[in-house]
Amino acid sequence: MQRITLLCVGKLKEKFYAEAAAEYVKRLGRYCKLDLVELPEERLPENPSPTQIDAALAREAEALRRKLPPASRLVALCVEGRLCSSEELARSMAAWSGGGGETRPVFLIGGSFGLHASIKAQAADRLSMSPMTFPHHLARVMLLEQLYRACQINAGTKYHK
Repeated sequence: MQRITLLCVGKLKEKFYAEAAAEYVKRLGRYCKLDLVELPEERLPENPSPTQIDAALAREAEALRRKLPPASRLVALCVEGRLCSSEELARSMAAWSGGGGETRPVFLIGGSFGLHASIKAQAADRLSMSPMTFPHHLARVMLLEQLYRACQINAGTKYHK
């Protein structure tokens, strides 16, 4: 069974996001071992300067690095990432597992200011959900749904149409 890690900066506060995420986590349990890790978002003043934002993102990047499992393939979700179809994600996930699950995909979702440039540079892949902007909490739900869809595609079920 493939092992997947999702590292997220920030906690889901809104009940509707938490319920949607929990539903996909439950569904994914049939197809993979999912480790979902939430890290606290760095506190910033009301109107932070670019320097303050960069410093906070650097601290979040270090916290993310401390949680990286061995033999992992980092996949950063960021606006400048490449667009990827559900089928492409499914093929990538199948290739990463290589039949024996040697490489664990680790998906990174930053907080409200995104991810630090250093962790994005460290990532083997950078993916974008869309050219549109979404709240990072919704991005988590969307990613979980896409992981579930990829598992369904790889299992040959009818979920994906």
